[in-house]
Amino acid sequence: MTNLLVTGGAGFIGSNFVQYTVKHKPEYHVTVIDKLTYAGNRANLESVNDRIEFVEGDICNAELMDKLVAKNDTIVHFAAESHNDNSLRNPWPFVKTNIVGTYTILEAVRKYDKRLHHISTDEVFGDLELDDPNRFTENTPYNPSSPYSSTKASSDMLVRAWMRSFGIKATISNCSNNYGPYQHIEKFIPRQITNILSGIKPKLYGTGEQVRDWIHVDDHNAAVHIILEKGKLGETYIIGADNDHVNNKMVIEQICELMGKGKDWYEHVNDRPGHDQRYAMDSSKLRHELGWQPRYTDNQTGMHDGLLQTIDWYRTHEDWWRTQKEAVEAAYAKQGQ
Repeated sequence: MTNLLVTGGAGFIGSNFVQYTVKHKPEYHVTVIDKLTYAGNRANLESVNDRIEFVEGDICNAELMDKLVAKNDTIVHFAAESHNDNSLRNPWPFVKTNIVGTYTILEAVRKYDKRLHHISTDEVFGDLELDDPNRFTENTPYNPSSPYSSTKASSDMLVRAWMRSFGIKATISNCSNNYGPYQHIEKFIPRQITNILSGIKPKLYGTGEQVRDWIHVDDHNAAVHIILEKGKLGETYIIGADNDHVNNKMVIEQICELMGKGKDWYEHVNDRPGHDQRYAMDSSKLRHELGWQPRYTDNQTGMHDGLLQTIDWYRTHEDWWRTQKEAVEAAYAKQGQ
């Protein structure tokens, strides 16, 4: 049996990873640590409560992380502050969790000689021009453009430094923007879905020409498991679903149509400050060397089935998001969004 520690396992991607692991890897014993900030929700793990061990705590707590890392074989590190807009208002939580928290985990991993997989983002590479045909690769230089992305870039560099300096056993993955169940409704796709479910028109930031290379969270988590099983220690892997031809305007139009509205049933609002233009991921290394393929990459925009599944989840889990909706929209309204 593999003892697996998942940091940030009550958040969006982390909780989906835990559920995926319990379903597909029943031989694993899973321990989750999560601070339960506004973006973490114990209810995200209700369906697997009897199959996991849950610890409420902070990854910056060295004594706690020492104990948890010591009794596990592999650590998958999702825990992070991740909302760009929040990082512009108050960068400190991002510095603390993303940098200090990662350092704390690395020191425990080094002490007990454990296996680490570090989850990161495409935003460490900066962005591309809309007409740039290139994609981010494992060799693309880092060029972060926000407090969030710069702290994630810092955490990546810490992992690489600990691999080189101390020989820790680790891999890194950089993934494009995720969507799917359990994503906080402040995020772009669930915000639009829950707007329509609330009788509110979706909100498109600026012109909507920005490209995010969206990937369904299940595809991301399947890739992480393949890296854990087959990945080469010391390597970095790019994860993307080839949706870099889909801009935000196309996404919002498809959501409107899939939910029975006209494709133009949305409003333009103020653009986000410093809004990156285009993300595009070249995941050929992951596909060719490890054999991963995304599931949700077919049909009209490559997102049709994934969006349908996501819409259905928010429609049938209104009790999960309804109490947050008014406050989220009030916060956006203050920004003209």
